[in-house]
Amino acid sequence: MDNKEESSCNSVSDLTWEQVCRLNYVLTEVVPIHGRGNFPTLEVQLKDIVARVRSHLELSGIRVKDIRLNGSTASHVLVQDIGWSYKDLDFIFRVDLPTEAEFRLVKDVVLGILLDFLPEGVNKEKITPMTLKEAYVQKLVKVNTEQDRWSLISLSNNNGRNVELKFVDSIRRQFEFSVDSFQIVLDSILSHYEQMQLPMSEAFHPAVRGESVYGDFNTALTHLRSKLIATKRPEEIRGGGLLKYCNLLVRDFQPANQEEFKALERYMCSRFFIDFPDIGEQQRKVEAYLMSHFIGEEKSKYDYLQILRKVVNESTVCLMGHERRQTLHLLSLMAFRVLAEQSAIPDASCVTCYYQPAPYIRDHNFSNYYVANQNIPTWLPCN
Repeated sequence: MDNKEESSCNSVSDLTWEQVCRLNYVLTEVVPIHGRGNFPTLEVQLKDIVARVRSHLELSGIRVKDIRLNGSTASHVLVQDIGWSYKDLDFIFRVDLPTEAEFRLVKDVVLGILLDFLPEGVNKEKITPMTLKEAYVQKLVKVNTEQDRWSLISLSNNNGRNVELKFVDSIRRQFEFSVDSFQIVLDSILSHYEQMQLPMSEAFHPAVRGESVYGDFNTALTHLRSKLIATKRPEEIRGGGLLKYCNLLVRDFQPANQEEFKALERYMCSRFFIDFPDIGEQQRKVEAYLMSHFIGEEKSKYDYLQILRKVVNESTVCLMGHERRQTLHLLSLMAFRVLAEQSAIPDASCVTCYYQPAPYIRDHNFSNYYVANQNIPTWLPCN
């Protein structure tokens, strides 16, 4: 994979038996892929779907260099019970994507494999790839630039545990923070499953390699175990890593260097507002992040929005005064709405507010309640 992150022998490490056990559990766990409408739920083991994708790609002429488990699930395998539950099940297939034809082939292969997992009795003959896409694909992304060539197919899970299959030729930036920089190479354990060898034990299990694309593996692992936040060049991250940074804060992670992070927070905020300058874009981005990262954690949403608002308030130096106030008002409104949805305040239909919503807010869900107070809403019950 073509990347500009530091790479050395210190960036890799073999997994322990305990870590291999957690990896085995993740790969053999049955994960539902939920269909829309009348389409049935697909029950898949992750080891099966990634092995089939690799096999079909290679039969189609695309060589898979290796397969890696990525992101929060890889972090969970390495360090259990760190206060954040892993969500998306991220897999990286390292492949060559020289032309548009390979991108199309990758998509066709994945959609075709979904047919294999349909329950018995389903008539597959009239089900087209487009139908499968509409039924089971949550997100389909293709990036084809001079420096980045990759595609992502995200398979839907109603509990926020989407199965994300990422096909990477080249990518400039593979991580946001050191604690999410881990990748676990799966080829050896997939070979173990395929060869139908004896069950794994401490004395008999495949050697599995982990890598930190942040740099030094042990340093990144120490950050993960100690719940420390560290990054490099946040201005290179789309959105600056701001939303992920606040997600770590709400889960009791702390900056490894408090003084350094005050400057880094300013970089994060600046990059976020460069990438999402419009108030509508900001709202959509934050709401999408809440939807994908806080399913089943409704009580943390309010705390997250308060932390995000605090960081934006204290570290944003690139906005005009009215733009900054707009964003702060937006985050306050979103936090108040979360409280209303959690029934932590009276029913929004029975609340009197002091001020009308700001004119840039067009979401009708906001229009029932709004208070100008920046920190603590003041609510009056209807008479």
